[in-house]
Amino acid sequence: MTERYLCPVCGYPELVDPPWDNDSGSDEICPSCGTHFGYHDAAGGDAGRREEVYRRLREAWRSAGYPWFAPDEPPPAGWNPEEQLETVEA
Repeated sequence: MTERYLCPVCGYPELVDPPWDNDSGSDEICPSCGTHFGYHDAAGGDAGRREEVYRRLREAWRSAGYPWFAPDEPPPAGWNPEEQLETVEA
């Protein structure tokens, strides 16, 4: 079984790569919320500010009504973005 990673913005549990590896963003885009790791969450190179950036991105996604981002990939069966968020807001 291939290891998967959690999106720190929306809690999507199926990222292929860890969002960050030391000082390098993965360049992966979360299919759920659309966060582009290493771009949207660069935080001016300040790793300590990333959690603040994630909270801001999370609120923007929530305010937009939790849209599924990936146009060519449908959401998983039974996808519930509110339940998904619980994993990162606990």
